[in-house]
Amino acid sequence: MTDTGGDLEAFRTDLRGWLETAYPAELRAATPRTDPEAIWGGRAFLGSQDPHAVWIRRAAERGLTAPAWPAKFGGGGLSPEQVRVFDQEMERGGYRRPLASFGLWMLGPVLMEYGSDAQQREHLPKITRGEIRWCQGYSEPGAGSDLAGLATRCEDGGDHWLINGSKIWTSYADRADWCFCLVRTDAARKHGGISFVLIDMATPGVETRPIALISGESPFCETFFTDVRIPKDNLVGEVNGGWEIAKRLLQYERQNISGGFGQGGGAGGAAGDLADIALHYVGGQDGRLADPDLRRRIIVNQMDSQALRQTLARTAAEARAANGPSAATSIIKYAAAELAKDRAELMVEAMGGQGLGWAGDGFGPDEARAVRGWLRTKANSIEGGTSEVNLNVIAKRVLGLPDPKPAG
Repeated sequence: MTDTGGDLEAFRTDLRGWLETAYPAELRAATPRTDPEAIWGGRAFLGSQDPHAVWIRRAAERGLTAPAWPAKFGGGGLSPEQVRVFDQEMERGGYRRPLASFGLWMLGPVLMEYGSDAQQREHLPKITRGEIRWCQGYSEPGAGSDLAGLATRCEDGGDHWLINGSKIWTSYADRADWCFCLVRTDAARKHGGISFVLIDMATPGVETRPIALISGESPFCETFFTDVRIPKDNLVGEVNGGWEIAKRLLQYERQNISGGFGQGGGAGGAAGDLADIALHYVGGQDGRLADPDLRRRIIVNQMDSQALRQTLARTAAEARAANGPSAATSIIKYAAAELAKDRAELMVEAMGGQGLGWAGDGFGPDEARAVRGWLRTKANSIEGGTSEVNLNVIAKRVLGLPDPKPAG
């Protein structure tokens, strides 16, 4: 970014002018629901002339795919005040975030904290440039909510690590270039026998199988590792020290999932103003929604959602000041999941019979998206730690409550 000597208004003027010039004209007419895969970056889009890919490259040159990251890692090196101006200008101009990436949201921050100098130099600039698309190998068929019960083995092969096992619910594994993964390096210890490794998905022995969901989408995969060899340097942190890294990364994941509320519509749900949609389908009286009970519930959801957005902005600023999120992200994630489900149910209810459409001439695209969005919000209470797990975290680490005494 241009050095404006700490003058925020000069910074704003410089940024506004650059955004107006650099933002691809093709994206100005696009709708939020027409994003192609290019916004995730990755090897498949290197050199692409897709307008989203062009936007990623232009923003990366200015460090604006990761505005708060240090400049040495490809970020913008912006102060908290400058990041706030950046957010304001992006919203004012209706610009899309240039890059959506698990590398940005989750892996990058923990590599800055736990990675070696070599790992930071190798991976962080590629993340900010959108060159590598990452997926997360955490949950397993027998270790979902009990994440520490994972069984994927990682054995010392002398000059390499040998990995065997499987993961499930691996988001976009079939489209990812690399995977950050939890593996078991000591079978005798549960939490203390887990390590954190990085796996190139092109490595022989890696296989992915998409899982078809009830919503009609397949964003999740089964991922299988059969005699997968990875370099010793792909271990992050210490052997058997992965649980601490895993917990830290989950805090960033929960913060990101909750942050979907700040992007309009709520995490996982259909886009659009709920009150306007309800007025269209239910009808109005004296300029107000005709159904008073539905009107009251929509108002409550909108008030709670606005309160959550304000809290998200505050906690994000606190996280930057404290160099990372805290266990309080579990509160935000739980609240965001509940509000997303409530909002989606209100939308489908307001649409009436039109909110139950799946396909056919009788239903418009927005109506089909509404019911799919409603189904998708059910996952908000599962991904990033179930709501039950997050309530346990809140009880123990936020409220300091003791473990329940065993019955009898």
